Amino acid sequence: MKIITICGSMKYQKEMMKVAEEYTKKGNCVLTPIYPTKNISEYSKDDIKTMKVMHLERIKLSDAILVLNIDGYIGDSTKKEIEFAKSLKKEIIYYN
Repeated sequence: MKIITICGSMKYQKEMMKVAEEYTKKGNCVLTPIYPTKNISEYSKDDIKTMKVMHLERIKLSDAILVLNIDGYIGDSTKKEIEFAKSLKKEIIYYN
């Protein structure tokens, strides 16, 4: 069993949920981003900062990150998460 954190653009939330289910059924513990329950403009700057920091904490807890590379898109935030994971010597898995 591996602990895996999913990273990717929130515009692919449905895909993230499917991949989380797939990897969980393979016997992994999958950590996902927090899926927004309201429009992003309704969150305070502190809320957004806290959610980003907590996602990095998930990466710290993980053995690996699973990067969703849907349609060849990896955004700036995900690129930073990849670099952060690399700095911690975490395995990087790409899901196309």
